[in-house]
Amino acid sequence: MLQIVLLLFIVLDPFGNLVTINSLLHNLDAKKRRNVMLRESLIAMLILLASVFAGGPIMSALGLKPYALGIAGGIVLFMIAMGMVFPARRMVDEEDVGDPVIVPIAMPFIAGPSTISLILLLAEKHERWTVAMAVLIAGTISALILTLSPAIYAFLGHRGSRAMERLMGMLLVMMSVQMVLDGIQAYLLTNAR
Repeated sequence: MLQIVLLLFIVLDPFGNLVTINSLLHNLDAKKRRNVMLRESLIAMLILLASVFAGGPIMSALGLKPYALGIAGGIVLFMIAMGMVFPARRMVDEEDVGDPVIVPIAMPFIAGPSTISLILLLAEKHERWTVAMAVLIAGTISALILTLSPAIYAFLGHRGSRAMERLMGMLLVMMSVQMVLDGIQAYLLTNAR
C-alpha cells in the first residue's frame, strides 16, 4: 500500500503543479484560489477513483486504448504549456480560467493521462480497494499541498512567480512531448504484434 501511495503521489506531482496552477489563477485572491484548488482536487480524486473501478471497462466500451489517452493529454498539456512560456500566445482564455471547473486543473493537471494510465495498470495488478485507498491517501496529501500553495506563491512575488511559470511551462512542454511519444510508442508496439 505504501509503495502505491508514494508512486501515485509522485505522479500527481503537487509541487510541480503548485506554481503552474497558481499562475493560471493569478487573477483570483488567495482565499478564492484555495477554494478552487480544493474543489478541483476533489474533482480530480473522483475522476481517479472512477478510473480505479470503471476506467478499463469505459475505455473498452468506447474503443479507446491507453495510448490515445496519453497522446490526447500530451497535446492539451502542450497547448497550455506554450501559453505559459509565451504569455502573449496563451491557449487558455484568461477570463475562462477565472473559476475553472474540471479543465484544465482537475484534468489534465492533477488527474492527467499518466496518472489515469498508472491507475488502470495498478487496478489490474492489485485489489481495486487497495488502489482506491492509495488514491484517497495520495490525493488528500496532494490536495493539502495545493490548498496551502497560495502562501508559497505569494512568497515568490510577481517576478519570481513569472520566472517559475516559464520554467514550469518549459518542463510541461517536455512532459507533454514525452506523453505523446510514449503514446505513439505504445501504439506502435501494440499494432506490431
